[in-house]
Amino acid sequence: MFATPFFATLFSQDRFLVLLRCLHFVNNATAILSHTLYKIRNVLISLTSAFGRVFVPYKDLWIDESLMLWKGRLAFRQYIPSKRHRFGVKFLVMCDVKTGFVHDIIVYTVSTTDIKHYEGHGVSGSVVMTMLAPHLGKGHTLYVDNWYSSPTPFQHLLSNSTGACGTVVSNRKGMPAFGCRKMQRGEVEFQENGQQLAVKWHDKRDVHVLSTVHTATMSATGKVDHLTGERKIKPDCVLEYNLKMGAVDKADMINSFVECTRKTTKWYKKIFFHLIDTAVLNGSVVHRQLTGKVITYQKYREPHESCWRSTTPLGAHPLGVVLL
Repeated sequence: MFATPFFATLFSQDRFLVLLRCLHFVNNATAILSHTLYKIRNVLISLTSAFGRVFVPYKDLWIDESLMLWKGRLAFRQYIPSKRHRFGVKFLVMCDVKTGFVHDIIVYTVSTTDIKHYEGHGVSGSVVMTMLAPHLGKGHTLYVDNWYSSPTPFQHLLSNSTGACGTVVSNRKGMPAFGCRKMQRGEVEFQENGQQLAVKWHDKRDVHVLSTVHTATMSATGKVDHLTGERKIKPDCVLEYNLKMGAVDKADMINSFVECTRKTTKWYKKIFFHLIDTAVLNGSVVHRQLTGKVITYQKYREPHESCWRSTTPLGAHPLGVVLL
């Protein structure tokens, strides 16, 4: 009643456990042991490089954090109360907004995070500049939350023909001063310097937005206020941000239903299986873009007899394209 016959047709449980125990990704004799991620860094670099080769992103990009559950002892384990798992390994992820394709992944290891540090940009700004380096000067627009938003990196992106928009902390260095009076719901205040637009808008609370691609205009949301009967309006930058946000969270949600990641005592093995899940998700996006066929993600992950018996090289399979 509770059996899954498919696995037993491939190999026994004992053989699987032996293979899992022997799973290793680096030669300790030649590895740079001082690097925090030396156990998994080669796999991470290979996969992220492959992601960049097989898919050219559309105009809009989104950068956000992702958290993989890990409750064991680990020097760079993070606690994020807003995430479902709360404890785990934090990934900094860049996604294509239109398709959900994951373009880049950085494992956050606090002071040893593998990023290029840019003077005057801070850690969050350096993350943005590192991940966007291959895409500068191509007309992309970046959407981020308030941890990444700041006038300095936004201005640097603008000088490289890359727009940016995101919520921002009101006291971030370089932000203009807004009025001190308490605003009523629906009120808005704009500040601009010809290149950047800063917005303070009161909904249920004050919301601050910084943008280099929007103007100081308001648009209808298509909804009606039930108390006054008037049409609801919001700043254009807020509407656009709400429409484009959440690509990383959506990728996490899709993988959470059918992920292959399981409990293990080795943190690098769990990261490896998490990366495999991400590669398969990217493979489904590539498959949809190349064939035009819309199939469910679960259906895409199901193995077919032709995949096991075919002599077709791995690179000809959508998943193989991503992995290679």
